[in-house]
Amino acid sequence: MSSSISRRDFNRSTVLAAPALLNAQTAGTKVNLGWVGLGNRGGRHIKTMMKVAKNAASIGAICDTFAPRMAKGKDVVATQQGVAPQTYHDYYKMLTNDAIDAVVIMTPEHLHRDMAIAALEAGKHVYCEKPLSHTIEEGHEIVAAVEKSGKKFQVGTQRRSSLLYQKAKEIYESGVLGEVVYARAFWFRNSPSTFPAWRYKIPMDANPENTDYERFLGTAQNKGFDKNRYFQWRLYWDYSGGISTDLLVHQTDAIHMITGHTHCKSVMCTGGVHFWRNDDREVPDTITAGFEYPEHFHINYSVAFSNSHFRFGEQLLGSEGTMEIIGLRDLYVYPEKYRGAPEEVSSRPEIHVRSRKDLGQGNPTGDHLRNFIDSIRDNVPLNCDAQTGHEAAVTGHLATMSYREEKKVFWDNDTQRPRLG
Repeated sequence: MSSSISRRDFNRSTVLAAPALLNAQTAGTKVNLGWVGLGNRGGRHIKTMMKVAKNAASIGAICDTFAPRMAKGKDVVATQQGVAPQTYHDYYKMLTNDAIDAVVIMTPEHLHRDMAIAALEAGKHVYCEKPLSHTIEEGHEIVAAVEKSGKKFQVGTQRRSSLLYQKAKEIYESGVLGEVVYARAFWFRNSPSTFPAWRYKIPMDANPENTDYERFLGTAQNKGFDKNRYFQWRLYWDYSGGISTDLLVHQTDAIHMITGHTHCKSVMCTGGVHFWRNDDREVPDTITAGFEYPEHFHINYSVAFSNSHFRFGEQLLGSEGTMEIIGLRDLYVYPEKYRGAPEEVSSRPEIHVRSRKDLGQGNPTGDHLRNFIDSIRDNVPLNCDAQTGHEAAVTGHLATMSYREEKKVFWDNDTQRPRLG
């Protein structure tokens, strides 16, 4: 039996009884970070953080439930920043470290709520990977905890820090697209039969002795030690919302950012495990969802893990022009040229903006991480606060609900509750 400290036990600990002892952050000082989760994304972007915030933040502590991964992470941090971090198997013990100003949560989504709320109650600022939560109700709890804490909270939907998407918003607001009532978003992937989608490599040395499986599970049901579930958690409903919360939320959030829409009123999602049929995955590899929004707006969303030709992107189809953003790299605007189109519309020039060449920015994740640090140090606005991240997550949760229940789902934004059709 694990000796982990639960969030409930943590909330009763003396660290919360003495908030004056917590390390206060003053403008311009270096932020000391605790980092939880060193897997595929967390292990990659801890390096990104040390690069983009070299003189503004340091990694003071790391936490992971797979011992070899944490040992590697310690070496990476020590090599890159010159000082080794403290290591923790128990996240809640890490939160009792008064020297930690903020935590970065890069864990499976089913752990986000308890980890985020515990960190806020310990007086830490929080960066939490998307999706914000594993359920809509958990999102409400996190947003309430953020408001109560007064701490900075950034959600990892990094398109909010993209100069390309900011340019897209500027173009949209100029009116050059005319009336926009329809948008499309899509994400198409493919992979060899020997390396199925989301079947991440399992280390040969992984075993129950070096893997704290109970802490990974959190409140999820314990079905026995399972390396597939631990290392390939995105494929199972206990820990993941599948495509809807892993990919869809990025793109609905981008469309929200560009258009100013914040919530849909209904969604219908269908699909299935249509390509990777010969394994035990529970989440679909193919979906199509239709979102209806207030004020005459619709999003069509499609994903397939069987073809990569069209890659991923978002398209806004207006009465006077079309805008598309492809691969986080290129933005195009095309004027409408249908028969009978007004000349002042059809004669408009096409636009092509390249993120790296024209705007000097590659993948925006580094800028998103740095925005979090700058907000703590210098009180600059967050690019994706908890409420904004929650609004994005809701679209994903509604799509998952519709898919799993095989029904249309309606969203009441006043009561913040879904209803099955």
